[in-house]
Amino acid sequence: MASSSSSGLTFKLHPLVILNISDHHTRVKAQNQHLSSASASSAAANGGDAATAAAALPPLPRVFGCVIGVQRGRTVEIFNSFELLYDPHSHTLDRCFLEKKQELYKKVFPNYYILGWYSTGTDAQESDMQIHRALMDINESPVYVVLNPSINHSQKDLPVTIYESELHVIDGIPQLIFVRANYTIETVEAERISVDHVAHLKPSDGGSAATQLAAHLTSIHSAIKMLNSRIKIVHQHLLAMQRGEIPCDNSLLRQVSSLLRRLPAMESEKFQDEFLTEFNDTLLMTYLAMLTNCSSTMSELVDKFNVTYDRHSRRGGRTAFI
Repeated sequence: MASSSSSGLTFKLHPLVILNISDHHTRVKAQNQHLSSASASSAAANGGDAATAAAALPPLPRVFGCVIGVQRGRTVEIFNSFELLYDPHSHTLDRCFLEKKQELYKKVFPNYYILGWYSTGTDAQESDMQIHRALMDINESPVYVVLNPSINHSQKDLPVTIYESELHVIDGIPQLIFVRANYTIETVEAERISVDHVAHLKPSDGGSAATQLAAHLTSIHSAIKMLNSRIKIVHQHLLAMQRGEIPCDNSLLRQVSSLLRRLPAMESEKFQDEFLTEFNDTLLMTYLAMLTNCSSTMSELVDKFNVTYDRHSRRGGRTAFI
C-alpha cells in the first residue's frame, strides 16, 4: 500500500455513508453478542464453562457493502451505500445479490452508479484486493472506503479512510496496490438537519438512554419494578401473618383490603367504555392530522403544477389548465 494517491481525483463523502456503515457494524456486533450470550448460557446450563464457550465463538466479522454516487469529471461524490453478502471462505461477494440491489437502486436513483465498496477494519488487508478486482467489471477504478470501529474516542479525525487502486512496479513485477486518497465531507441541508438530530440523540452523561422517549420508558420501568417489589413485601408479610409467624395487624389488613377493593374497578364495563372512547378519540385526532397534512401537501403540489403549466402555456400560446 502506497502512502497517497497520484490520480488527482477529488473525493466528497456524505455523512449518510458513514452512518450506514456504522449502523451495519453495530447490528452485526449486537447479533454476535447475542449469540455469545446464548452460547454461554447454554454451556452453563449443561455444566460447561461459560467463558470457554464464549471464547470459542468466531471473532466479530467484518461488514461489506457498496458505495454509490456520481462522478463529474475529476470529482467523485459518494452519496449513499447498501449492504452486501460476503462469503468468508472464498473471500468473494454474492454477485447475484449485488446485481439485484443495483437494479433496485437504479429505479430509485437513476443517476447514481456503483463507485466502489466499503468494509470495516483498522486497515486494508491482502484479501481485500480480490474483492476489489471482482468489482472492476462494474467500475474500472473502484474506490474502497474503510471504517475503523475501534477508533480512540480522543481522536478528532474521522475513522474513515478512502483508498484507490494503482498499478505499481514492485521488484520488476506490475502489481495493483491500494493507495490512500484525500477526501472532504460534503453535506446538503437535509443531511445537516439529520446529522444534527442524531448528534442530539447521544446522551451527554454517557447513559444508555438515547432519546427522551427511552428515558421516559426507563423511568416507568423503574416505577413498575419498585411497585412490584413493594407488593412482594406486602404479600410476604401477609403470608407470615397467616402462618402465625408475626402478630396480626388489623390496621394493615384494612389498608390492604381497601386497596384490593379498588382493583375490580379496572375491569368494569364502565371503565372499558370510557377507555375505548378515549382510544377512538385519539385515533381520530391522529387520522385527522394525517389527512390534513396530506391535503396540504397535495394543495402545494397542485399550485406548483399550475404555475409550471401556466409558464409553459404562455410560451406555447396555449391556455393554462387549472
